[in-house]
Amino acid sequence: MKKIICKPETHPLTWRLRNDKKPVWIDEYCNKNGYLGAKKAFKNMKPNEIISLIKESGLKGRGGAGFPTGLKWSLMPQDESMSPRYLICNADEMEPGTYKDRLLMEQNPHQLIEGMLIAAFALRTYRGYIFLRCEYIEAAANLRRAIIEANRANFLGKNIFDSDFNFELIIHTGAGRYICGEETALINSLEGRRANPRAKPPFPANVGVWGKPTCINNVETISNLPAILLNGIKWYKSVSKSEDAGTKIMGFSGRVNNPGLWELPFGITALEILEDYAGGMQDGLRLKAWQPGGASTDFLIDKHLNLPMEFSSISKAGSRLGTALAMAVDNKINMISLLLNIEEFFARESCGWCTPCREGLPWSVKILRDMEKKQGRLGDIEILQQICYELGSGKTFCAHAPGAIEPLQSAIKYFREEFEAGIALKIFSNIKPITGIQSYIPNMN
Repeated sequence: MKKIICKPETHPLTWRLRNDKKPVWIDEYCNKNGYLGAKKAFKNMKPNEIISLIKESGLKGRGGAGFPTGLKWSLMPQDESMSPRYLICNADEMEPGTYKDRLLMEQNPHQLIEGMLIAAFALRTYRGYIFLRCEYIEAAANLRRAIIEANRANFLGKNIFDSDFNFELIIHTGAGRYICGEETALINSLEGRRANPRAKPPFPANVGVWGKPTCINNVETISNLPAILLNGIKWYKSVSKSEDAGTKIMGFSGRVNNPGLWELPFGITALEILEDYAGGMQDGLRLKAWQPGGASTDFLIDKHLNLPMEFSSISKAGSRLGTALAMAVDNKINMISLLLNIEEFFARESCGWCTPCREGLPWSVKILRDMEKKQGRLGDIEILQQICYELGSGKTFCAHAPGAIEPLQSAIKYFREEFEAGIALKIFSNIKPITGIQSYIPNMN
């Protein structure tokens, strides 16, 4: 296994982290170039120049969607009379198998605070919220202490860096719902409402929290800002092996020898991460499948391991880079049982707002339960495929259901024989296979 030597020029997100895993507090953070990026922004740049810099840097959202950050910022109204306006950090990290934001918040909270300060100055927002997953108790405590330290140092509060800019930062712990990862559901929850997604348009950039312009970015995305401001665009693009700029916290979980996460350049292959950093599969096991970035991404198989970990390559292979924390599935795992566990989670976390998601996900769970007990019926695989179609992109109110069925549709594609093995052929030998299932599934178009 490779030993990572973290340096400022190659590991902008993690080089400050301590070997003993204790938090980096303000004195140590400032001794390691902390708040210099924010100071440069305040002293030498105008808000629109910062937005242009981030757009040119190629920074993409690290929450899973990969939307260009600078473009997202540019959608905020430029008319300063449209105030107040808000900045929200999405720290509701509930994607199964993902814990990268937790690392950054627990061990280096000031990096996130500096990134929030830079974004707030660029977007001219005077109040920011960190919407935090409620189970992240240690992260909440560390962030609160860091905010107090930053206020005392005049990095937050009034007249920051002797300017006329004021910025207040607040921690808001969520109620523990996966759907709050969707930005408009997060906004509803922050306002004290039920965490249902909102119709778009209008988009949060124009009508967000309390009807005001709002920008929402992920923890890892915001944590990139200090290094970009301090070191520039050319450097940021140079640390990548891909057209996707910068580095990404990537990892592998599952029955590998060294599960974990590491800051790595875009373009490194999944095989390199699995073998050189995660130490390969445990003795007696071989890789059966893997998910590139969380439970809501399509399964890939061993032939895809040589793909570079970047947005376009993983997309062309039929999956998504997502959070880039991969899960290895070994040959001892039954795919039906694994899918049942995944779909039970997504069915439980559905907000119930739209019919396809509310009814379709529990239906898939019922069928998978029968298949796990070898009591599936002829035609069940086709019904599952139809559910995947009806819950696909653009057919539901938000992206929850399309993400939920991605692992299911890919598992059927690569491991159909395991689904067939869950059908009780002896019991239903006299039943003809279903060729058209429109009579079983209502038209939801």
